[in-house]
Amino acid sequence: MKSRAMLDRGLGAVVVAASCLLAGPALAADPPAVQGDVQAGAQKVSMCIGCHGIQGYKAAYPELYHVPMIAGQNAAYIVAALKEYANGARSFPTMDAIARSLSEQDMADVAAYYSSLK
Repeated sequence: MKSRAMLDRGLGAVVVAASCLLAGPALAADPPAVQGDVQAGAQKVSMCIGCHGIQGYKAAYPELYHVPMIAGQNAAYIVAALKEYANGARSFPTMDAIARSLSEQDMADVAAYYSSLK
């Protein structure tokens, strides 16, 4: 009985190792992420500032709803969040609509802009 369990565990380890070997090249072959442009992003945030705000800009939404402050946030996190809103993994009606309207380059640019703010 004990040797059967050990054999099963060993076989499981082989399967995991083989899947890593097969997946490794595919993961390495993924194209690099789109590079964001801070200046281009600054021109694309008009839909964002009403809720997420910028210094010196006041809006009703931050006081009425919990809206995350994204200035200074990691750009990769912002892009991932926008992609999740666009594909439905996250959901908030306003963000869903905005994220679906953005191209991958738009997302990278907006993320570059907000991550550059402190």
